[in-house]
Amino acid sequence: MKYIAVIAIAAVTLLASWGYGDKRPVSITDDMSVSELKESLGEDLAQKKPNFDLPGVTAEAGRVLFESGFAPKPKGGKTKRQSKHFVCTSCHNVVKEDPDLTISDPEARLTYTAERGLPFLQGTTMYGAVSRETYYNGDYDKKYGELVKPARHDIRGAIQLCAVECAQGRALKDWELESILAYLWTIDLTVADLKLTEGEKEDIASDDLADDTKLQLLKEKYLQGSPAHFVVPPPDRKAGYGLAGDTDRGKLIYDGSCLHCHYEQRYSFFHLDSTKLSFKYLWKKAPTYHNHSTYQVVRWGVPSKSGKRSYMPQYPKEKMSEQQLADLMAYIESKAS
Repeated sequence: MKYIAVIAIAAVTLLASWGYGDKRPVSITDDMSVSELKESLGEDLAQKKPNFDLPGVTAEAGRVLFESGFAPKPKGGKTKRQSKHFVCTSCHNVVKEDPDLTISDPEARLTYTAERGLPFLQGTTMYGAVSRETYYNGDYDKKYGELVKPARHDIRGAIQLCAVECAQGRALKDWELESILAYLWTIDLTVADLKLTEGEKEDIASDDLADDTKLQLLKEKYLQGSPAHFVVPPPDRKAGYGLAGDTDRGKLIYDGSCLHCHYEQRYSFFHLDSTKLSFKYLWKKAPTYHNHSTYQVVRWGVPSKSGKRSYMPQYPKEKMSEQQLADLMAYIESKAS
């Protein structure tokens, strides 16, 4: 009997290690946040929760700071502007921007954002950021070096890195940082976004599957981090990538990307519009290494200068493909002619 008991205990331990541990029925609805569902399945998200004990911490203060660069102070008045150059929405949407959350597809994203009147940006949407596990992925360590380490697996570190380095602004105060985090919790992914089948919803709601199996099922429905790989411009900028460009797609990129920042110098010292003068200038600069060359700025960005800390961040290939850059150039050429 002693041997049987030992074998039984070993079997239970082995099954638990295979993911047949805790099982529980859970409530699941389409409007439920993914993080809320993950917590109900036993995932510990305490480190991602905002600290509301700090005076002034509210999701509304975070939203205002995120969108305008200012926030209402706890004791009245407004904070100093976080950055003189950018706000968070300069580079990030705050709503869903990908039709399929399991892949990073710039072609599908361009169509999706254009149909909804959203900009086509270098940064990943902050919608669902609290449900991700990593930030500043891929080649961002080449750009920011050691600064990425405290940001890649820590959402607070990622927010602060974005504030200081990406936005070229001041570091956020503790209550400001916690307020932005509180705001991000209000724009989490929902169960409906994951496009679970009815059978999958039933499996998650039942006690037939182990909690960690359910969690794995959920995480397979969306990317846990946004991939980012920097690529170089074509070696011959007169020849380009050797790809036939689609001017209609190019117009979507010009309107959703270039004009988002440059129209009336919204986030830039360099003005662009839809007049022939803008297109002729861009086409003239395209084959050069000038910081107004479209090839140059899309792939390398534009660094900040002494006295002018604003800059242009580059597009990783997951945010603008070589084909899309060819489309953009074809549109510029067609409008310049």
